[in-house]
Amino acid sequence: MPQVKIIAKNFMDMVASLPAIKLDMLYRNQFICEAILRSMPPLAKKYVLQMLYIDVPVTAKSLEEWVLADGSSKHRVAIDRLIQLRILEVIDRKKETSYKLNPTFQTNLRKHLIYGGILPREPMPSNVTVRLPTSEELDAYAHEQWECFLLQLISSGQAEKPTNFSSSMMRIFQRGLLRQREKEAPRLTESGFQFLLMDTNAQLWYIIREYISNSEEQGVDQADLIAFLLELSFHTTGEAYNMNTLTDDQRAMIKDLSDLGLVKLQQGRKDSWFIPTKLATNLSVSLTDSSSRKQGFVVVETNFRMYAYSSSKLHCEILRLFSRVEYQLPNLIVGAITKESLYNAFENGITAEQIITFLQQNAHPRVAEKLPSVPENVTDQIRLWETDLNRVEMTPAHFYDDFPSRDVFETASDFARVHCGLLWEDAKKMRMVVKAEIHMLMREQLRGQNK
Repeated sequence: MPQVKIIAKNFMDMVASLPAIKLDMLYRNQFICEAILRSMPPLAKKYVLQMLYIDVPVTAKSLEEWVLADGSSKHRVAIDRLIQLRILEVIDRKKETSYKLNPTFQTNLRKHLIYGGILPREPMPSNVTVRLPTSEELDAYAHEQWECFLLQLISSGQAEKPTNFSSSMMRIFQRGLLRQREKEAPRLTESGFQFLLMDTNAQLWYIIREYISNSEEQGVDQADLIAFLLELSFHTTGEAYNMNTLTDDQRAMIKDLSDLGLVKLQQGRKDSWFIPTKLATNLSVSLTDSSSRKQGFVVVETNFRMYAYSSSKLHCEILRLFSRVEYQLPNLIVGAITKESLYNAFENGITAEQIITFLQQNAHPRVAEKLPSVPENVTDQIRLWETDLNRVEMTPAHFYDDFPSRDVFETASDFARVHCGLLWEDAKKMRMVVKAEIHMLMREQLRGQNK
């Protein structure tokens, strides 16, 4: 998967960007300490757990001895991440550098591991709630809500039902993902296509980051929202929790989260409650967890025909970005990868490697087992068609002819060459083409020669 140039992949990037005071406030919550530990790289987890009951500073040299020689790069990544999160405090001494765990984080993580934690709210008794959705119904609801949101995000006309987000909020979500020229429909940018390549957890944290940033502008504390989201990840999927246990800010947020499929809202005779889905309880799961990967659905044949075993409108819209969709059956999308469809994709900033990566990552299980999962003649041709567009490079330039004498022509040619602006010349017919950026200098030079 290509590196995504747009922002935070998970909540750790958001937490690391918080000011030191807010970080220390977050670490007073035991569940947040566990959520932080959950999402760390494996080596960083190892360091935290080994240092958890060490109350004296540990030297940098001692830490290096905890890892094999070939793991030095992972060691540096782990240390950098722990310092960014202010979990490791750096103690500089004259002879050597030492590290110590953040006392607030260390104390609360110890308490959580020994005594366990108590959430600020307990599930409601079953005799109070109406029939709760089954696990399958809840998964289907979360998938439908999230897909509907994404569809509205990239192609609002295709969404079956609009979300409750305001148009201004949707524009905030679309920043960097879509671009629109005058009198044209919005188009997906390169970053937008990268966004669609990300797994659901990463997509979700991108949207939540934008949501939290906008909420902070409205006067809502960013740290409080992050704390609530991480607490939500420790709730039990499918259980009902009373809305009366939430603050006003949390209640407003939970309604927005239902639009994203993180929770399902239900109303009883007296009380209302929210039911977390797997999208919510997986919020703090590390992105390296392969269990969160989507199952593939695309089969590409050597004749460039493409079959996508899906009934999703979102999948259809994504495939339409780089292929010609011919028809859609209840559970099958049939199309073809053509030169024209790829040229259209390339013009919109989507690269050949992104398209190939998408096809490989979403290959149907039957073909995903094969190597390669996408026929080599197809991937090679996609790359070749991309290079076709790069054969000619457009450079703004000016054409000069009708020189009064050869001396004037040669002087002008030497002047353009010295200024690295000569693109082409015909010495026999005394004609030349120079870059537009030196056009004014050329004019002054020629005027000076004519005096």
